[in-house]
Amino acid sequence: MFLLLFVCGVARADVDPLDVLREPGAVGVMRHARAPGTGDPPGFRPGDCPTQRNLDAAGREEARAFGDMLRARGIRAEVFSSEWCRTRDTAALLGLGPVTPLPALNSFFDDRSQSAAQTAAVRRFIAGWRGPTLILVTHQVNITALTGMHPGDGEMIVLRRSPDGLVVAGRISPPKR
Repeated sequence: MFLLLFVCGVARADVDPLDVLREPGAVGVMRHARAPGTGDPPGFRPGDCPTQRNLDAAGREEARAFGDMLRARGIRAEVFSSEWCRTRDTAALLGLGPVTPLPALNSFFDDRSQSAAQTAAVRRFIAGWRGPTLILVTHQVNITALTGMHPGDGEMIVLRRSPDGLVVAGRISPPKR
């Protein structure tokens, strides 16, 4: 059985995580932009946006500004998101190109029994990725399970792949306009 370990390295203060995102094999794991509340209302359905918690105007602007910052730094990436509307909308508003749904990124906030299986699936996906920079837009619980870090709304954790697993290269907060 193959096990991909998570190694939590300490980011060097002189390394800009935006520069790391231009490196081959870099991964940005982003929490969706601001969507007021916690979890989802009873009876929500992932493909039915009115039944779930969504981005507000500030969250939409936050996602656009983050995308503007990435493009200004010359970052090109393939973007994947969970199937929840707030993650799909965040990913689309980054303006980096098409967004591909990846069910392994779906929130397990309401069913923590899915944490290990989904996190392992995301690790396998990252390990097998051979394309350009990879950006994954997902939820706080998913990112915490993957990295051990608790991101804020619209925050990105930048990872490098190493022979031992994933190493945290830094964090990028959403830009203020």
